[in-house]
Order: sequence, then C-alpha cells, then structure tokens
Amino acid sequence: VQLQASGGGLVQTGGSLELSCEVSGNSGSYYWGWFRQAPGKEREFVAVMAWNTYYADSVKGRFTVSRDSAKNTVYLQMNSLKSEDTAIYYCAASRPNSGVIYRQETYTHWGQGTQVTVSS
Repeated sequence: VQLQASGGGLVQTGGSLELSCEVSGNSGSYYWGWFRQAPGKEREFVAVMAWNTYYADSVKGRFTVSRDSAKNTVYLQMNSLKSEDTAIYYCAASRPNSGVIYRQETYTHWGQGTQVTVSS
C-alpha cells in the first residue's frame, strides 16, 4: 500500500483546509488514520476511519475524515483551524483489528506528510 498526502498549506486562524491521501496498491480492508506532529512534539493521533470514525478530543467537531472509494482517496476536512493545529499531517493505513486504533504503532503504512501552518 502506498499513501500520498497532499493539501497542506498556510491558512489563517478560523479558516479551513482539506487534506487528501491518495491510496494505491491496496487490496482488502484497511483502517485509514490521520496523525500529526508539531515542532518539538511527538506524533499524535488525529482521526481514523475504522468500523466507525473516531477523533481526538482536540479536533472533535472541527475535523471530519471521509473516503471516496471511487477515487481511492481519504480526506481530512479541517474547519475552524487554530494555531495549535500547526503540524505536519500524516495519513496512515492499518489492517483491521491490528491494534489500538489511536496508537501509531498499529499502522503499517504511512504517507510522506504534508505541512499545515495556521497563522493568526
């Protein structure tokens, strides 16, 4: 499975951005996760599309993960962005029931990351 993340950029506080993760080479079922890593911090869970969708408390109500099967692309719609959302965002894939869905160790395939910068 290969993942290609895109859509990052510079946006003002309160703005919106949609990240895309183009998937190729996959067969069978996967969970699709999003993680982020801010400068000087560890990579953290953001959202996942598993048997249901789950979100970190810090983004709940502002971010939405979705998937377009026809385009084989997973999206992360980010609204009401805050300065603390500034980070490199990564998409990731995991086989179902491979581990705890909010732990990065569960995911076996990763995209290259896309930078999101939120300025005030």
